[in-house]
Amino acid sequence: MRSFEITPIGTVRNDRTDIQNTDNWGAVRSTITVDERFGEDCLTGLEGFSHVEVLFLFDRFPTAADEDFREPRPYRGRADLPPMGVFAGRGPRRPNRIGVTCCAIESVEGRELTVVGLDAVSGTPVVDLKPAMAEFRPEEIGQPEWVSDMMSDYFKP
Repeated sequence: MRSFEITPIGTVRNDRTDIQNTDNWGAVRSTITVDERFGEDCLTGLEGFSHVEVLFLFDRFPTAADEDFREPRPYRGRADLPPMGVFAGRGPRRPNRIGVTCCAIESVEGRELTVVGLDAVSGTPVVDLKPAMAEFRPEEIGQPEWVSDMMSDYFKP
């Protein structure tokens, strides 16, 4: 299978540095500074949107070249949760370590985008930004009941 090289477009700055502290992201304010190679106007127009999808790399999590993703594992490593395949979760244990979160836009100024609710620690490389558009969102989302229980504190302040 063909491989691709991805060069980050920017970096996250916020007060969160502990990758093991996984809940309470709802009030986290992050500033994404886009690399100067994109120019001062690269975010122009984004201020008209309420939300942005941030694609980032889980670069702080260890990866093993021989990691086996074939067997389902308990979600979040918790024995009380059902085993899930690698593509049935959103955590950092993934083949390409890519994360994505839809965040509220607080401000856009030059190459700096300030968002609320980004679940990425300070220093995280950002690989892309996409404005959130209603037409790309499903009307209804279905998920197992235990997911709602488990995620109840994830985006709380």
